Amino acid sequence: MSAIMDAAFESYRMMRADFELHRHARFLRAHTELRGELLNTAGRAARIDPASLFMGPSSRVVRYASEELKAWFEQHGRITVEEFETQWWNGRDSSLGQQFHALLAEIA
Repeated sequence: MSAIMDAAFESYRMMRADFELHRHARFLRAHTELRGELLNTAGRAARIDPASLFMGPSSRVVRYASEELKAWFEQHGRITVEEFETQWWNGRDSSLGQQFHALLAEIA
C-alpha cells in the first residue's frame, strides 16, 4: 500500500505543479491584456496579491477584482483547482488513474 500512496502523492504533486503553471500563465495573460488593472480600490488598499484572485474562493474576486478582471473571467473562465484536477485526471492515460483518484480524494 505504501508504494500506491507514494505514487498517489507524487501524482497529486504533479497535478498541483501543472495547476500552478496554468494559473501563472492565465495571470500573465490577464495582466498583459488588462495592462495591470487587476484590482479594485479595496484590493489595492488591502494589498491583495492579484495572482491570488486566480485561485481560491470566487468571493475574493467579487470583493477585490477590478471590473476589467471580472469581465475577463466572464470571457475566459476561472477554473478551480477541483475542475483542473478533474480535467488533468481525465487527460491521464494510466491504468491506475482511478485508484489514484480515489486515494487523492481522501487526501485532499
